[in-house]
Amino acid sequence: MKAINPATEEPAGEHPDHTEDQVQALLRRAGEGFREWRTTPMSRRAELMRRAGAVLRRRRGEFAPLMTREMGKPIAQAETEVEKCAACCDYFADHAAHYLAEEPITTDADRSYVRFDPLGAVLAIMPWNFPFWQVFRFAVPALMAGNVGLLKHAPNVPGCALAIEAAFREAGFPPGVFTTLLVDASEVEQIINDPVVAAVTLTGSTRAGMAVAAQAGRALKKTVLELGGSDPFIVLPDADLEATARAAASARALNTGQSCIAAKRFIVVGEAGRFADAMAKAMAGMKVGDPMDRTVDIGPLARLDLLENLHSQVQRSIAAGAKLLIGGQRVPRRGYFYAPTLLTDVRPGMPAFDEETFGPVAAVVAARDVDEAVELANRSPYGLGASLWTRDLALAECLAERLDAGSVFVNGPVKSDPRLPFGGINQSGYGRELAAFGIREFVNVKTVWMKQAESTEGPQRSE
Repeated sequence: MKAINPATEEPAGEHPDHTEDQVQALLRRAGEGFREWRTTPMSRRAELMRRAGAVLRRRRGEFAPLMTREMGKPIAQAETEVEKCAACCDYFADHAAHYLAEEPITTDADRSYVRFDPLGAVLAIMPWNFPFWQVFRFAVPALMAGNVGLLKHAPNVPGCALAIEAAFREAGFPPGVFTTLLVDASEVEQIINDPVVAAVTLTGSTRAGMAVAAQAGRALKKTVLELGGSDPFIVLPDADLEATARAAASARALNTGQSCIAAKRFIVVGEAGRFADAMAKAMAGMKVGDPMDRTVDIGPLARLDLLENLHSQVQRSIAAGAKLLIGGQRVPRRGYFYAPTLLTDVRPGMPAFDEETFGPVAAVVAARDVDEAVELANRSPYGLGASLWTRDLALAECLAERLDAGSVFVNGPVKSDPRLPFGGINQSGYGRELAAFGIREFVNVKTVWMKQAESTEGPQRSE
């Protein structure tokens, strides 16, 4: 696996793939690790997870630049990502015991209850855009539930994959509890079929999710899929237009626009032209450049093919009638940089509306009224997140019920938070990560029904 620094187009590290024999040995070790880990007391799991958080904080100065080198994330955002992973470790160390506590249920038994037992080894197929957070978002609750993790990371961030494994090892997790597999995508089906693997989770494209779900389905193994998104950002007439436009620009630019939950379709009821002008001004003021520079807002896209696909989406949308307000081209410098771009007059049928745009490209869509705004928001194959911007919270609650999305945020951008369940519907996937709902995805929800045995023996005679 070869990492290419997207800011310089130069090699950023090379790691040999695991051989078939090595993969088999690692799978066996995971199976052995699970047998020990599942019986480890929750208090011990929590202790080790807090240590993992401490390792992340201590090595933030090493892990953050590694992310930046391998996939181009601006360095300040990379540091924030490491801290978020550490906070997730602390959160589940504090709350996992409560989330997984036995739940008594009154029935005709003397005692009946539900317990939550681990499944085994969970294979995690993870993306490059948040190379630490996506992994920890899966791993922390899964490990706290007593499962073990197998990581198949994206091929352009192999250094991050190995660093995460090293962090868990440094924290004191036993061998086999968290394992990185450096393998090609073509080997995934064989790994899914291995008896050691009990379940699969994937964060990635809809196409990848369909393929993995089919493979896991044939093996009758549980899956959780967190897939693409084309999140609507709905601006109602009573919103502060200038402030909301600045928030919209920031939401689109986070991680250079390479986020499944980033706002992508900006649906404006009322003054769409004025909103677009204000948002364009905010985006044009963002600094594009070396992601190691702390003053930079937007770094490079992670790969050349991603840049080329994004530019194609912009060009095809313009050809279909969208208007280019700013940007629309590759930045003339070394690296995979794309200029912050804003399209107006975007409608259904255009790539900027129908497809997921993964980069600093915003599509402004005008809506006649609130009802049309909701209809436009829901006219998408995706259903990950949505945000509403209004002073009328009562109206926002009503609209939240009507939006087809896994999350609805009011007057704030969609984000993942360890305290809240995260996931989507439709082509954005199924299942949930984080919070109580996420930690219970990869457990056996086991019913236990108990009644005192009745004696069939008669009275005892004394001799």
